[in-house]
Amino acid sequence: MTGGDGIGGGIGMGPCTPFFISRDVASARAFYVDRLGFGCRFEAPGFVIVGRGMAQIMLKEIGPEVAPLPNPARHPWARWDTFVLAAEPDALAREFAARGVAFAEPLADTDEGLRGFAVADPDGHVCFFGHPREG
Repeated sequence: MTGGDGIGGGIGMGPCTPFFISRDVASARAFYVDRLGFGCRFEAPGFVIVGRGMAQIMLKEIGPEVAPLPNPARHPWARWDTFVLAAEPDALAREFAARGVAFAEPLADTDEGLRGFAVADPDGHVCFFGHPREG
């Protein structure tokens, strides 16, 4: 890493918002809102922004000629489409399990040095919720 703040230098940055192509934006919106507890922050025809805390995801329905292409569908070793920093992944995993959410990867310590779990949305985009392990 560069700079002393661990985020790339002297000019700080805030959250980053991934942009996912969706087959059916209404279905994807419902998954994030009803299952993961996100709120709908913006909505226009075929486009929504959902968010929870500082995490946001943009969802866009383009049409049948442009299908979603999640990272794991391209390369199985590229297993996530986004990383959502979660201060308490164990508690969040319990919340999601109580909501009936299926996990793409169970709560665990990963080979990358992270603690967390992954969830796939209806279009196959995989969101990893976790944080770096200490030490």
